[in-house]
Amino acid sequence: MRLDRSSGVLCHVTSLPGPHGIGDLGPSAYDFLAFLDAADQTYWQVLPLGPTRSAHGDSPYASPSTFAGNPLLVSLTRLVERGWLDPLDPPAFPDDEVAYDRVRAYKTEALQEAHEAFHQTASEADQAAFEAFRGREDWLADYALYAALTDYFDGAPWFEWPTDLRSRDSDALVTAREEVADRVAFHEFVQFCFDEQWTALREAAAQRGISILGDLPIYVALDSADVWADRDAFLVDADGTRSAVAGVPPNPGDDGQRWGNPLYDWDHVARTEFDWWRRRVDRLFDLVDVARLDHFKGVHEFWAIPEDAASPAEGEWVEGPGMDLFDALERDQGELPFVAEDLGFLDAGTVTLREQIGVPGMRVPHYADWCEEGHMYQPMNYPRDSVGYTATHDTDTTVGYYESMDTEHRDCLDYNLGVERSDIAWSMIDAVWGSNAVLALTTPQDLLSLGSTARLNTPGTVEGNWEWRFHEGALEDVSERLARITDRHVR
Repeated sequence: MRLDRSSGVLCHVTSLPGPHGIGDLGPSAYDFLAFLDAADQTYWQVLPLGPTRSAHGDSPYASPSTFAGNPLLVSLTRLVERGWLDPLDPPAFPDDEVAYDRVRAYKTEALQEAHEAFHQTASEADQAAFEAFRGREDWLADYALYAALTDYFDGAPWFEWPTDLRSRDSDALVTAREEVADRVAFHEFVQFCFDEQWTALREAAAQRGISILGDLPIYVALDSADVWADRDAFLVDADGTRSAVAGVPPNPGDDGQRWGNPLYDWDHVARTEFDWWRRRVDRLFDLVDVARLDHFKGVHEFWAIPEDAASPAEGEWVEGPGMDLFDALERDQGELPFVAEDLGFLDAGTVTLREQIGVPGMRVPHYADWCEEGHMYQPMNYPRDSVGYTATHDTDTTVGYYESMDTEHRDCLDYNLGVERSDIAWSMIDAVWGSNAVLALTTPQDLLSLGSTARLNTPGTVEGNWEWRFHEGALEDVSERLARITDRHVR
């Protein structure tokens, strides 16, 4: 897929302001679209939109479903407007961070009230729309039953359920669906609300000429509707046992990472003509226009760590599906609207695969050696087939990064970019916008010149991530400046 030279902002929905403790699909999302429009931006990049769990630090990359939407993103304001919820008097939530446990309890209760009201008062047209949604989304029945059973078993993972449910005995599933029918209906309703609100938001974005850049995590969580319902696609036994798990080997200065996600049974997936992946990608592109393919390296080859290994270093590289996967996806999509996250363990095979499918890679200045002439992560060296970021959800903010540099490398950065130290975030925006990268992206944190306290995620840690939010109206004063830079660099 050929992208035009353009730019945008990476901001997950949860980071938006709003009265209910978390950014959602209500008025603040439309305000953000208005900001992007005023700033002459073409893309809004979001993180994965699936449900999150407190057990996994509410990471969007550890979702119990790759198909479902996050109930926490459903706008209660919109449900009030639909007449399915009484006017709300929300408690005093923090306006600069997400208190997930409090938000989850509050929004779940409100969504339950909306569900009851919907079935009592919804118009025939709304009920017909709900039934059409249930009939259209083939992933919904398994997800809603999985979510309902998770509720029924007090949050226990599927591999701790009774044996007949773990193994998906057909009679047991019929009985279970009858026993938890009310909870199944609730989860179906919440997904209907998410779908309706997201569709409206995406249409509003399109009307402003703004495309949504989504995110496709390469792996899924072990305790997920995906693994429970389609276990043959994964190297997982009926009791949750895995012979090996996903991760990455050590890099200089670290011990590697053990992510723990189940690996795919790529032989089985290939024999089924990549059916699960095709359905997954079809659903994704019902929601977004372009997608960042997380850990692109893992499609070329993946690091398999034995389940009982003492260290990620005990893993080995195993050949991935490579071009066969993309051939199957291209037959469905007609094109491959991906951005390849090719940071880390970059080798000739990964580069060749990316070039074969014709998608851009990623470049982030935080990974640059500023004292090495021609280093690939310096913005002046970005090729056209790349997406340049000032920072990402996994890095520090530009200000935090700059302040943490040693004197030698900070001086080299200053020399290379000709930056003003007092305005480093905007100097980096200008450098990335001026690069040859086909797409340039920044973050609200960099637009607001914020330091490390505004960092969204620190990989390898489990607390204090995914919480940051910006205040209402905070971006109003920077839209004109971003528009000027965008115009100057012809984006």
